Amino acid sequence: MRSYLDHNATSPLHPAARQAMLAAMTEGGNASSVHAEGCAARRTLDDARDAVAQALGALPGMVVFTSGGSEANNLALKGVPGRRVLISAIEHPSVIEAARASGKTVEVIPVNSAGLVDLAALEAALPGSPALVSVMLANNETGIIQPVREVVALAARHGALVHCDAVQALGKIPVNFGLLGVDLLSLSAHKLGGPQGCGALVVRDAVALSPLIHGGAQELRRRAGTENVPAIAGFAAVLQEKLQDINVLRDELESLLEGAVVIGKDVDRLPNTSCFARPGLLAETLLMAFDLDGIAVSSGSACSSGKVAQSHVLAAMGVAPEIAAGAIRVSLGWNTTREDIERFGAVWRRILARQPAKAAA
Repeated sequence: MRSYLDHNATSPLHPAARQAMLAAMTEGGNASSVHAEGCAARRTLDDARDAVAQALGALPGMVVFTSGGSEANNLALKGVPGRRVLISAIEHPSVIEAARASGKTVEVIPVNSAGLVDLAALEAALPGSPALVSVMLANNETGIIQPVREVVALAARHGALVHCDAVQALGKIPVNFGLLGVDLLSLSAHKLGGPQGCGALVVRDAVALSPLIHGGAQELRRRAGTENVPAIAGFAAVLQEKLQDINVLRDELESLLEGAVVIGKDVDRLPNTSCFARPGLLAETLLMAFDLDGIAVSSGSACSSGKVAQSHVLAAMGVAPEIAAGAIRVSLGWNTTREDIERFGAVWRRILARQPAKAAA
């Protein structure tokens, strides 16, 4: 039996999402067609948009459905006019690369040793031409939650817009567009049990946004192309599920980590995420050992899959190289059980027991 503990990469499809998707696929129809089948698909799409907006504290017309979080980030960073973009040093690669490809001047705002964006550095960088500021709500590697409301307050003093990548936070902590006060919010369905290939960008009224994809009037002309109605229906369905009180399991797991350093342990983190390292153990070795023993975990961002490379997030935090080289991420989700945590602990103990023998050899 295997235990899947890599929900920050993707979470298995939730039964509620599967049921909604099957119903939409059975229904069929193109939401842009005017016949009965098309109108039925339009109703499913409209109902899903209403449900997503309500779950996020936004208006339906603010929700632009996308193919996922990376597209939402690209649409925000490239689609908002302006000459400057300020991003935190720990952003997801899709934000970093989109900023670099936007044609705007890119300024990187550092974080402190706790992994929190340096608000003083941000305030010093804001004067000048109005900027777009991009700061994530929670980091995908460490789970550390950022002071987004304080970022919004600083940006407002200088006429700057704020984009927030909330992909990892959605479904794990409350995410409310209105309460955060941001201008653009990126989301993805598959991090909380929805389908892969579906996400959204929530755009505040009066924020100008140029489309990345041209060729149709869909999404109020902000994203052309036939909408993926079944995936969108699944996204809306999983958003109706209650947040899990999963921090108890996360804390139990961390109590088993003999000799490990937990990154961000003393600041607010997502209740499902633990990033840790044990000096002397390499991440690549740990990933293979866990996988061979039936435990799926990860290192760094899933969008950098295929390799175990140095984490730009841990480097920005000033984490010692010998710790960063061994850091892995365990992320829990809707189907994680106490048995999974116990199995993880047993494998961890076996890995540690093998280390002295290897060193002696």
